[in-house]
Amino acid sequence: MNPSPLLSVEDVHLRFGGIKALSGVSLQVKAGEITAVIGPNGAGKTSLFNTISGFYKPQQGSMVLEGQDISHTKPNVRAAMGLARTFQNVALFRGMTVLDNIKLGGHNRMAANTLQAMAYWGKSQQEELALREEIERDVIDFLEIDHVRHQSVASLSYGLQKRVELARALAMRPKILMLDEPVAGMNREETEDMARFILDLQEERGMTILLIEHDMGMVMDISNHVAVLNFGQLIASGTPQHVRNHPDVIEAYLGVRESQPASGQGA
Repeated sequence: MNPSPLLSVEDVHLRFGGIKALSGVSLQVKAGEITAVIGPNGAGKTSLFNTISGFYKPQQGSMVLEGQDISHTKPNVRAAMGLARTFQNVALFRGMTVLDNIKLGGHNRMAANTLQAMAYWGKSQQEELALREEIERDVIDFLEIDHVRHQSVASLSYGLQKRVELARALAMRPKILMLDEPVAGMNREETEDMARFILDLQEERGMTILLIEHDMGMVMDISNHVAVLNFGQLIASGTPQHVRNHPDVIEAYLGVRESQPASGQGA
């Protein structure tokens, strides 16, 4: 018997006025796997992410995390339940250091009250020191950014900024790590490094990962399951090999099959 999915999205509809961003999308994310969502620009991928994380409220459908319906919970509650994400465009505090940006990811686990946090004493000090030790041990070393941890984020290359954003999400101890185009804008070396980190998170730490990505080579190499959106609808879902050969996917996103003659050639 197959275990229940860690996250289940069922028949989600999202509209903005007369525009249908999502039309009956269903998706299952299994624990310990890498699930990729692909599709052309405007297909509804980021809308799906924003719906899962609670930034958008769908008109219809449900989302269930570990058997608990989260369809009407606020974004901060979903984050506390284990949904952590990165963004398509880097969303870091550029005037802060790498370490301080990453520590912000652990705010949902801090129990000190406002007065203790302002005074930085007692429980607040103890929690922050413990969080810093954990981040340095489990996140900064893992992502190989120890050499820049005290630098301002604004001084870093784009590839390193994306890595810091991943580190901040990891500091939340996510049950599901949601990555919105983690290698967009990166060169080949940076892309290979990020793909290695994502694979290591799954293989060494058993992390469940849901990602949006346009780099088809990376998607097909590292994903266990691929879902394809087009015009807000799910047109294919399955293993990378199944999706790669699906005629609707080839037509909508991956291009004409090699076996077909190019336009104006052949019969």
